[in-house]
Amino acid sequence: MKAVAIQTFGAPEGLAVIDLPAPAPAAGQVLIDTEAIGVGGEHALIRSGALAAYGFEEGHILGGEIAGTVTAVGDGVDTSWTGRRVWTFTGLSGGHAEQAVAPVAGLVPLPADLSAVDAVTLGSSGMVAHFGLRHAHFAQGESVLVRGAAGGIGVMAVQLAARGGAGAIAVTTSSPERGDRLRELGATHVLDRVGAGGSAYDVIIDIVAGPDLPSFLAKLNPNGRMVVVGVMAGFPPADFGMALLTAFQKSLSFATFSADTVPDADRLAATADLFASHAEFHPIVHEVLPLSEVVLAHRKIDAGGVFGRIVLTP
Repeated sequence: MKAVAIQTFGAPEGLAVIDLPAPAPAAGQVLIDTEAIGVGGEHALIRSGALAAYGFEEGHILGGEIAGTVTAVGDGVDTSWTGRRVWTFTGLSGGHAEQAVAPVAGLVPLPADLSAVDAVTLGSSGMVAHFGLRHAHFAQGESVLVRGAAGGIGVMAVQLAARGGAGAIAVTTSSPERGDRLRELGATHVLDRVGAGGSAYDVIIDIVAGPDLPSFLAKLNPNGRMVVVGVMAGFPPADFGMALLTAFQKSLSFATFSADTVPDADRLAATADLFASHAEFHPIVHEVLPLSEVVLAHRKIDAGGVFGRIVLTP
């Protein structure tokens, strides 16, 4: 089978589509013929080598969320899974391939009217946005700022905040054209990347982090909460916490959120709910590319022009 490997950390050209033996499902696993693979900024970070300290090495097979059809099952798995269309997250390796193995406990069946491409567009992005808002204790009527709203998590955070009855939804993005598209999804105020001209907010969902993070802490209302769900611009300054302490009387809160802290059953239930109500959302697919064009997909991500999700199809 074909799979995507990081041959050399750095530029997208360090990726290669290689031949590997087809995997076999172990006990408790299934084998999936992949029909769609979600590609996002997290994969670009791994490919760049920025996360090498976390154990990623050259030769790594990229992972992530996939959708496809179960073609075989391992020992102890109900054979009725064979032939079913499913979504799953393979972890941080093994998903960028024509075939992948995954634990049966992590499968979410797809509704008949949900395509594989839309499933990997709504799936993990929607789940992270859902629990990120919950982590921020977002409540109906509160104002929300989504920082870096043009990516997969951002567009879902906007839609979920609107669905949850946010009083106002501001977004940061790089162009008026993107702002117009985000308004169509529920945004009420469009700001530039540094948040110029913005007001103050009860909740900030931040996918960007980076050196400008402290200036966004200053945009919180009293009792406001910022939750960082991504670090696409890198880590914030080491002393960013001073922005909280110098605004001590505002009782501000800062938190990070990773879906790894959510129990598996809760993650699967939230994803299944998203799929069941998918007609209420707009899965934003920037482009569908063949697996062989993975280098082009990463070039597009690095260029910063992606709106929504890029999807690879084997």
